Amino acid sequence: MLPEMLPDTALWGGRHAHDPTAVRDDDGTYWLFSTDAWSDGPVRAGVQVRRSKDLVSWEFHGWALDGVPSDGAAWSGAVGLWAPDVVRVGDEWRMYWSASTFGSRTSAIGLAVAPHPTGPWEDRGLVVTSEHDVEGPNAIDANAVVDADGRHWMVYGSFFGGIHALELDPATGLAVGEAPGILLARRPRSVEGAVEGAFVLPRPDGGYALVLSYDSLFSTYHLRVGVSAQLTGPYADRAGRDLTDLEGDPALVGTVMLGGHALDGGRAWLAPGHASVLTDGDRQLLVHHVRDATDPTQHEVQVRRLVWTADGWPVVSPQPWAGDAEPDDAPPTDPAALVGTWEVVSFDQSTAGGMTSSQTIEVGDELVAATRSRGGGCFSWPGLELVAFPSVDAVRGRSTWSFAGLDADGNATLGTRVVAP
Repeated sequence: MLPEMLPDTALWGGRHAHDPTAVRDDDGTYWLFSTDAWSDGPVRAGVQVRRSKDLVSWEFHGWALDGVPSDGAAWSGAVGLWAPDVVRVGDEWRMYWSASTFGSRTSAIGLAVAPHPTGPWEDRGLVVTSEHDVEGPNAIDANAVVDADGRHWMVYGSFFGGIHALELDPATGLAVGEAPGILLARRPRSVEGAVEGAFVLPRPDGGYALVLSYDSLFSTYHLRVGVSAQLTGPYADRAGRDLTDLEGDPALVGTVMLGGHALDGGRAWLAPGHASVLTDGDRQLLVHHVRDATDPTQHEVQVRRLVWTADGWPVVSPQPWAGDAEPDDAPPTDPAALVGTWEVVSFDQSTAGGMTSSQTIEVGDELVAATRSRGGGCFSWPGLELVAFPSVDAVRGRSTWSFAGLDADGNATLGTRVVAP
């Protein structure tokens, strides 16, 4: 790209952050790493880096690496790096990057290490590779995770052969398991095997949740989840369907977390996906990209509060994280606190890849009487296990309550109180 055609990255903020992952350094600064992409193609290669003090306003910092590492480029022919995952192991920061080209599974995941998120990053070589004409997972979209026994794993894969877990050496961060590893999730050819962007996180009372992106990253992307007692699976959705199931209806496998939606008076958000989770003290935040429905070429980072239902399922806020404006009120414990007018958006499994509009419901005495508190902001109300929490209504610009809940089949409903009693 000619120098005069290069965009001014100082104006980007959180725009053009695709496949994001966020970490926090010892000084309290947040660092965001993302794919080498913008609406007109890669500006240059090396993993985009941004910084923030509040997870709302982002400043473009530059690139982590000086282009595609030579071994990754030689293997894949990649001109940019995709889907970095950054984790801290002791005093060392590890970045797992992906090198590939669109539509091909001749791909590689490599490792770079640094003393700080700003670098300098040192190449440690390739972790796992794949070839287009060889059956198996596509070696992209890494997520490094440590299980309850202290074993290190890399969860990876995209479309094609599904999602796998490969064991890593804690000392080096490189693979010690035999590739491709253990199958965790896959989808049938009828939907092009469309699953990718895996992220594993521990459940509060033991076991693991596997967050996945389903369908097309350009339009129908959305987030689903399954749970397992072991990091290596098997993972099942809320209705007990295995995430490796190839025989059932592919639209009905996986518990929905978030899809494209529009809130009244706000922007319409298309194709939220490729999420990671930032555990920041006692709070957890979902970090994902999303597209502007009026111009789907424009993608940006969003951050949302992630909470857990009483029976151990992750759900997310309908409202983007507001940073320092987030209220620190304790979650409600009395169902009477839910009385009021709520704007809700519901994601049905069969249509979760489309755009969902909101509707208004009234929560009155009759519904409150049928609702049972389960502590910590968790409630059981007719048809839903939900969590209520303080939030900021991004459209109306004021503090309020929001909730996120799941029904027995795995459909999600997210709500924000817009009128208090």
